[in-house]
Amino acid sequence: MRHALVFGGSGQIGRSLLAQLLREGWRVTALSRQPQRDQPGLQWLRGDFDAMPVLLPRVDAIVSCGPLDGFARWYDTADIDAGRVVAFGSTSVTVKRGSADARERDVAQRLRAGEEGVFATAARRAAQATLLRPTLVYGAGRDATLTRIARLARRWGRFPLPRKATGLRQPVHVDDLAAAAFAALGSVSAHGQTYALPGGETLAYREMVRRVLAALDPPPTLIELPSPLFNLALAAAKLAGGTGLGEAAVQRMRADLVFDDAPARRDLGYAPRPFRPTARMFEARDDEA
Repeated sequence: MRHALVFGGSGQIGRSLLAQLLREGWRVTALSRQPQRDQPGLQWLRGDFDAMPVLLPRVDAIVSCGPLDGFARWYDTADIDAGRVVAFGSTSVTVKRGSADARERDVAQRLRAGEEGVFATAARRAAQATLLRPTLVYGAGRDATLTRIARLARRWGRFPLPRKATGLRQPVHVDDLAAAAFAALGSVSAHGQTYALPGGETLAYREMVRRVLAALDPPPTLIELPSPLFNLALAAAKLAGGTGLGEAAVQRMRADLVFDDAPARRDLGYAPRPFRPTARMFEARDDEA
């Protein structure tokens, strides 16, 4: 029986991946900071990259669904043998590289360093590594963008956007990301490769938000404001408890962030779904894998 070690197994992508690994007959060891319940074929260990429990000396594969920089640091010095490594990063590695926000540039730099570190360590150990870069993640009610929009819109009964928020987006469902990671484990073509993983539909930012609001019950109202009024509304929202939107993020609403999924389709059989949100997709899923 093949054995996988999974980091981030209790996260939004990790839960879906664990379920798929178990369905396909893998034995899984997963890590979480919080206590989790074991089940047939799945053993949970308590810990994180800074407080690692005792691990087996060898597994068939390691999958990281959590922070890439933390995984890269651990992998560099870990005393474990694994011939296959699959790790999630983010398309933010390119999107935020030239951001006006220093914090976003730091995110991009840490992602880039993490990718380079994973590939370098894998090469040193004669392991095969694959890096996966999702776009806007949704589906488990734990993402920082679309679920945040849904929660704020529910609270306010409306959601404001600046006019001309027409930059293109490709939201991607967590189950499609998990399927890509699982496919990468068995794909020889994926060795040493990095793949963008956008969703199956490209749509304007405004239309993406409109569909999120339409999925809620009752559906909040979408309000489009001139830039000066939107900036005032954003400032008021931050004073009232924050929106998570910085100036750089608002500017990107008008920019196209589109990625090519042809390599992932070719090598991983990647077939992401179109963006058809439901209210449940913006509610935290705490069910077991």
